[in-house]
Amino acid sequence: ETTEEEKITNMTNACRTILECIGENPDREGLLKTPDRWAKALLFMTKGYAQTIPSVTNDAIFAEDDHHEMVVVRNIDIHSLCEHHMVPFMGVVHIGYIPDGKIIGLSKLARIAEVYARRLQVQERLTRQIADAIVDAVEPLGVAVVVECAHLCMVMRGVQKVGAKTVTSSVKGVFESNPKTRAEFFSIINGMCQPCG
Repeated sequence: ETTEEEKITNMTNACRTILECIGENPDREGLLKTPDRWAKALLFMTKGYAQTIPSVTNDAIFAEDDHHEMVVVRNIDIHSLCEHHMVPFMGVVHIGYIPDGKIIGLSKLARIAEVYARRLQVQERLTRQIADAIVDAVEPLGVAVVVECAHLCMVMRGVQKVGAKTVTSSVKGVFESNPKTRAEFFSIINGMCQPCG
């Protein structure tokens, strides 16, 4: 397996080639350290490949038989890279689930989202992967995930539409089978109501 140092060396050399191909001089003062910085930044932005869900949930899953109401965490910041152009997309994820004997530490929902966001992604798959990981982790009655992002591949190139946002959702279990439960989740994430009793 390639070591971190070997990866950085290979990526630094590749970045120098890219800089030359776009007409830059990688040996000029302002760019001397750029290949190394870029390599380290890209490894950070894709660190999700080196992470697993069990490693980030870190045993923060607890038995809880008395809570069967919706748990929602809204507005979790995410940053990812579009796999088609390797250009960032960023926004928020909203996660809701209904426990069925197990609950998960709230911060772990954000960590699960981060594992999948820190990879080359398409938003549709990212949304589904977050939902599936929560199903696998706590086996809830249902899970709902909504991701809202602005994609710089649509802003900086192509159609160049600055205000456009993409919204994707993945619903599992009772969120898929029960329209009332699904509607309650969407009302909560849109700030239109408090959780119903």
